[in-house]
Amino acid sequence: MSVPDDLRLRQLAERLGARLLASRDRLVTAESCTGGWIAKAVTDIAGSSEWFDCGMAAYSYEAKQALLGVQPHTLEIHGAVSRETVIEMVSGALVNSGASVAVAVTGIAGPGGGSADKPVGTVWVGWKRRGGYARAEVFHFQGDRDAVRRQTVEAALQGVEAIAR
Repeated sequence: MSVPDDLRLRQLAERLGARLLASRDRLVTAESCTGGWIAKAVTDIAGSSEWFDCGMAAYSYEAKQALLGVQPHTLEIHGAVSRETVIEMVSGALVNSGASVAVAVTGIAGPGGGSADKPVGTVWVGWKRRGGYARAEVFHFQGDRDAVRRQTVEAALQGVEAIAR
């Protein structure tokens, strides 16, 4: 019997919280396609104020630039859904927060907005520790908008868990 999606996300967020608390790290999220769902998943956990700093939902180009320091030329050349953009998002989240660990996501949740080279379900996730190098990975999720967003949240949290000490 498989674990329901909501319970799986909750268990992942609880494990992540315990790990961040033990390492005295604090998390910041920079979210586009998930619209704050990662922040919601972690703040659903009691005591998350001990290890969660803040979350920024930056959907528009203007918000990505103002809140996260994404450069206009990055968006013009590579688009919002790109390795370059997610790296600038995750780096900007750390610069503009008191956190030591960051995760950023940008993608096409659908049902529209996809293209031949960036179809619906294309999501970039970036992770970074303060003072370290950013890591980014592209995913090609399947399903409707809710499924793409849920899979993005899970992948984002799993990646944070992997870089948390």
